[in-house]
Parts: sequence; structure tokens; C-alpha cells
Amino acid sequence: MARQDTELKAPEQDFPLKEAREIVKGLARPKPLIYWVDFLFSAGLGWAAFIYAVIAPSFSAGQFAAIFIATFALYRAVIFIHELAHLKRGTFKFFRLAWNILCGFPMLVPAYTYSGVHTDHHLRKIYGTHEDGEYVPFATGSGLKLIGYVLLSFFLPLLFVGRFLILTPISYLLPPLRRWLWARASSLTIDMSYERPPPAKRDDKSWAWQEAATMLTAIGFTILFINGILPLAALAIWYVVTVLVFLFNSLRTLCAHAYRNPGDQPMSTAEEFLDSVNVPGNPLWTPLWAPVGLRYHATHHLFPSLPYHALGAAHRKLVAELPDNRLYLKASRNSMFDALKRIWAEAEAAKKNRRTPISPGPSSLSSSDPSSSTPV
Repeated sequence: MARQDTELKAPEQDFPLKEAREIVKGLARPKPLIYWVDFLFSAGLGWAAFIYAVIAPSFSAGQFAAIFIATFALYRAVIFIHELAHLKRGTFKFFRLAWNILCGFPMLVPAYTYSGVHTDHHLRKIYGTHEDGEYVPFATGSGLKLIGYVLLSFFLPLLFVGRFLILTPISYLLPPLRRWLWARASSLTIDMSYERPPPAKRDDKSWAWQEAATMLTAIGFTILFINGILPLAALAIWYVVTVLVFLFNSLRTLCAHAYRNPGDQPMSTAEEFLDSVNVPGNPLWTPLWAPVGLRYHATHHLFPSLPYHALGAAHRKLVAELPDNRLYLKASRNSMFDALKRIWAEAEAAKKNRRTPISPGPSSLSSSDPSSSTPV
């Protein structure tokens, strides 16, 4: 999908970035009480529902209801890993520890697997390029690629168990394996070919003990299962809930961006915003599948430092107070279905275009006209 300079300059020139910054400038301070209450309630509710699902009669209405509650409550609690990646280093220390203990370790997604990696995703020179592990140009591929990404959710829990229960202990004896694990199996990304750079300042310095704690958690639960202290039902429910969390997160991820950039060059701030997606949706369903402010993902990419609890207010203020909000509203979708339908349609159109041969003559020249290409 071509990206023509004449098309890309217009959004940058017309986008009211200066006015937008002025509108949201008083919303940047995170409020610790909101973080603590929201997270502890979500984690507490999630694990309580999880325990009830384990002890409830198999396939009963109560068990299904508990799995539903556990899935969305723990999903919300886990998604706070996104906030941890953005909170200023050295702040929220006890919150980070509590998050790892209540979510990171038992769900096998310690905080270090997202810190640094996600910071790169917001760098102007990296976003949307081949160096961005959180970006795949789905819209230039095919619908099958989208389906494959979603179906991967059913295998991820098993891969995470193998990573921390089996490969991590072995890696302490084999340095080459340890280096491979850091590069290829220590990042929550969507690009399976992504290789994490060696540990640097941008990474969480406590990654080594977080990895060890996650390994010990996996080993501890395995011992409890082997000795019959924990029933197999607990393992089954953990797998089901974890798969559902990954499943909804994969759908949310596909709704988070337009994924049109082929990765050959960086994008401007305006282009990055217009390649991102807001789904304000409704106040009941949308916060379940896009929790902790992630339904305002385009606004988040415009102002990454805004805490999650301010994104809704920022979005509403921008819609109401921008002198011309038309470009801002271009990043909005009506629902999850609307966002998925659009990216599916673009991916299938791209596949069809690749299969359509270009006929010779004047018509082939017109196909390369900049005015006929789709802007990112």
C-alpha cells in the first residue's frame, strides 16, 4: 500500500495538535487512589470468581457465570500492565509489586515482559515500522492472517507455561538459551518475528527477579497439582480463563489500530493518530473488552502520558472543544464489530488487489497515480 508524501502532509498540516494539547493539559496527573481501588477490586473479584468456578458443580450455570466474571475481572486487572509501562520510572513501586504478585506471576505475564517493549511502540521513529513488536500491517495482508492471530490465543497459555516452567530453569544452566529467551520469549508483542534488544535503561531493572518469581510460581502450582492439593479443575479453569483473556485481548488489539503502515518508514504524530482507533462504544460492554481506558486508544497515542482514568474526559473535551474536530473523529469507530469489519475489508481488498494483474497500457500508468493510493 503506497504512502505518498503529498497525501501525508495534509493531515500533519491540518491536524489541530496545538489546540488539542491545550485542551488536555490539566489531565496528566495520575491519581494513585483510583489505581489502587480499581485494581484491587478487579483482582479480588476475579480471583474470588475463579475460586467459585473451581468448586462449583461442573458445567453448572453458577460455574459459567463465575468463569464469565473471572475472565473480565482478571482481564481488567491484567491490563494494568499497560499503565505500568507508562507510569514514570520509580513511581508506584508498591503498586507494581502488588500487580506482579496478584496478576503478573499467577497469569505468567510479569511486568517486565511489557516494559520497554511498549515504550518503543510509542517512539516516533519506531511506531509502525519493522522494529515495532506491537505492530503488524494486518490491513495489507489477508483475512486469514487476522483469524490466525486470534486463534493463537488458544495456544499462548501453553507456551507461557513451557517458557517459565521448563525453559527458564534450564536457561540458568545454558547461557545461550537464556539469551534466546530474552530476545524471543520475553515480550508481550504481536509480531512473532520480533527480537527484543539486549537489556537497556528503558527496561525494568527488576526483570531477573520477576522472571525467577514467575518460574517459582509455576513450579509451586505444579507441585500442588502433583500432590493433589489443588484439583485438576483449578488447572482447567485457569486455562479456560486465560484463553478467554487472551482471546478478548487479541480482538481488542485488532481494534486498536488500522495497521495500514507497511513498515518502510516512520509516521508523523498525526499519521500515527489516524492509524490508531477510538471505540467510545457504550458504557457497559465496551469497557469489558477494552478496559482501563483502552477504548480511547487513538487518544492515548496522541497523549501517551495521560493516565487511563483521564482518557474518557480527554476524548469528550476534544470532541466538544476543538475548533474543528473532523480529523480527530476520523479515528473513531462505532463498535468492536465496526472496527473489525473495517480492518477485515481492507485486508481482503489488499489480497484481491495483489491477485489482480495490472493490464498494460495507459490504465497501468493511472494505477500509479498518487491520487489513487490510500493514505495511511
